[in-house]
Amino acid sequence: MEALFTSTAVVALAEIGDKTQLLAIVLATRFKKPLPIIAGIFVATIANHFLAALVGAQVASILDGQWFRYLIAASFIAMAAWTLIPDKLEDDPEPKPARFGAFVATTIAFFLVEMGDKTQIATIALGARFHDVWAVTMGTTLGMMIANVPAVFLGSELLKHVPLKVVRWIAAGLFLVIGLWVLAQTAGLFG
Repeated sequence: MEALFTSTAVVALAEIGDKTQLLAIVLATRFKKPLPIIAGIFVATIANHFLAALVGAQVASILDGQWFRYLIAASFIAMAAWTLIPDKLEDDPEPKPARFGAFVATTIAFFLVEMGDKTQIATIALGARFHDVWAVTMGTTLGMMIANVPAVFLGSELLKHVPLKVVRWIAAGLFLVIGLWVLAQTAGLFG
């Protein structure tokens, strides 16, 4: 349960203001069909985060050692710093609406934009930390849905009322706490 709850909280907070959340807003204003967009986000996230959690868990089981646990702790601390940097949607990464419908466009765009994104990197680190691909995938997917479903329904209005700077600081603090906790456990400071 710890893997599920931690994964949900970390990704829900990290996703606020992230480029994939901005993409959800762009898609919602372009297609004006929230249910296919939400379904596309769900399918893309399940696929992307399952692979990320699997990579994290497999790498952790192969490289299980004290130095690797220090690396995992450092990755969470680095994610804390990265979370403080606001994302912008630089390009228009989704296919043209005339070519694909809302579901297909969203699924493809979210899967591709999530590659190398901080929530995907966090999912890899969570998979390595907890060695539980299913709980991490469910948690990170739930976190993505918690952050993106309101963005789809409320669109650009959401950005006017959510203090993104405060949320980024909270998410960064969460990553930092997890990183320091793993660091302390690895150093043998607890039990």
